[in-house]
Amino acid sequence: MKKQITLPFYIASGILILSSCSQETEQQKDLPNIVLIMADDMGYSDISCYGGEIETPNLDRLANQGVRFTEFYNGARCCPTRASLLTGLYAHQTGIGHMVGTDNDKPGHNGILNDHCLSIAQVLKQNNYRTFLTGKWHVAKEDESDKKNWPLQRGFDNVFGTIKGGGNFFNPKSLNENEKPVILSEDFYYTDAISKKAVEYIDKSLKETPKDPFFLYVAYTAPHWPLHAPDSTIEKYKGRFDKGWDVLRKERITRMKDMGIIKSGWKLTDRDPDIPSWDNAKNKEWFLRRMEVYAAQVDEMDRGIGKIIDALKENNSLDNTLIIFLSDNGGCAEEIIPEWTNFIKTLLKDTVSRQGEEIRIGNHSDIMPGKENTFQSVGLPWANLQNTPFRLYKHYVHEGGISTPLIMHWPAGFEASGELRHNPGHIIDIMATIVDVTHSEYPKEYNGKSITPMQGISLIPFVKDSSIHVDRNIYWEHEWNRALLNYPWKLVAKDQNSDWELYNLKDDRTETNNLANIEKEKVLKYSEEWKKWFYSLEVID
Repeated sequence: MKKQITLPFYIASGILILSSCSQETEQQKDLPNIVLIMADDMGYSDISCYGGEIETPNLDRLANQGVRFTEFYNGARCCPTRASLLTGLYAHQTGIGHMVGTDNDKPGHNGILNDHCLSIAQVLKQNNYRTFLTGKWHVAKEDESDKKNWPLQRGFDNVFGTIKGGGNFFNPKSLNENEKPVILSEDFYYTDAISKKAVEYIDKSLKETPKDPFFLYVAYTAPHWPLHAPDSTIEKYKGRFDKGWDVLRKERITRMKDMGIIKSGWKLTDRDPDIPSWDNAKNKEWFLRRMEVYAAQVDEMDRGIGKIIDALKENNSLDNTLIIFLSDNGGCAEEIIPEWTNFIKTLLKDTVSRQGEEIRIGNHSDIMPGKENTFQSVGLPWANLQNTPFRLYKHYVHEGGISTPLIMHWPAGFEASGELRHNPGHIIDIMATIVDVTHSEYPKEYNGKSITPMQGISLIPFVKDSSIHVDRNIYWEHEWNRALLNYPWKLVAKDQNSDWELYNLKDDRTETNNLANIEKEKVLKYSEEWKKWFYSLEVID
């Protein structure tokens, strides 16, 4: 029987948190390190421990020795998810309800982190944590004249990465370490560099201040477009996807059911109506190459995660390090079209490769992706595979847009090993979880400004007791794609002009049976609760 808990179940200093860790002084002596790893634009079922074809032995190792959540959710897109991840707030409460630099006059959508939120790094530094970032920031403007919300100003001791959200993997724009430009080696590849620097920061912390725990945020840009990967890794996936998206979606859902990731009664959603059947698809060689490069990008990320795991193990720190892995949104269906060309150029350091070749921007079927002189995306058909068994993609708040794998590994912190957790969770819960396990204090005020209380709950009780059920609402809004989850009921709409849909996720997580016309009272109740939530966020000052 599920243990029912109704919020608020523990209130301290105005903070909602399901607390699992004792605040006893004795436990303060051995606080865990935290390694928070985020993939970029990776689908729910891509990695092998969630049913995919991509080889991810290191993530599999974490899953087999830790816990996989099957119903965990992100914020549907890069900037909002990162804002929520870092602060424990809904993105609108931070100022980044849409994207960085939006310059909207509404406080929840003005594209700037406000003074009423704190990053995980700022919170943990008050508890003697060393703080490091490698990779993508994407919650501040790139404008160097205003670095107020750059990582060093938001609590990080050392930073290696890029402020912008996307760009060339072989020659990224504005790559800095501690705000100083990085000189690239001839064999530079951003994913590998993020991993390598993460290992350096681990070694730095454990050698320089071995008594102080550390927080390491590893924010990969893989497998976000462009499709860039080393030739040898791409070659590894030659032939892996030759069956095409129709057969592979069916094979994935079968594996997912066998693993227990999804229930046997849930249906596979129909192929997106804008996608041809694989049998009728043209340019198959090009389509296959796109997915092969995408897989290689994930493969390279997993290899780097393996180096991080090994560094922790070599320093005798793996057991008491909480490792969390997730993705910022569902698989990305964006096609890079000619109208995007000028925008893409703003993401590039140069419009020619380091070898002097013009970078050919766009999803052109006569150009095979992978090398530095190309700039393509994986596209709609493969995104439909990546989000198996769900429908829709990044941007949207149907399951395909917001479902993420979540792996947690902490041998010293919990006994669960190789187990699944079906308890629903949300990106806002990461801050609360880290505050919980580190016995940190989340302040009411910081630098004279009032701080918005955390919105999430700790996930550790779910890890320790899968029978717990928390009665709470979880909310989404992005570009008027909107939803409310009060498990098992999910209210969702695709855009501002669409009617609300209602699904019972316990019976139908793939959202194939819309109950809105049957459960009209629930639609009215939850829609009013969503409106109350959303419009209250728009008056933050």
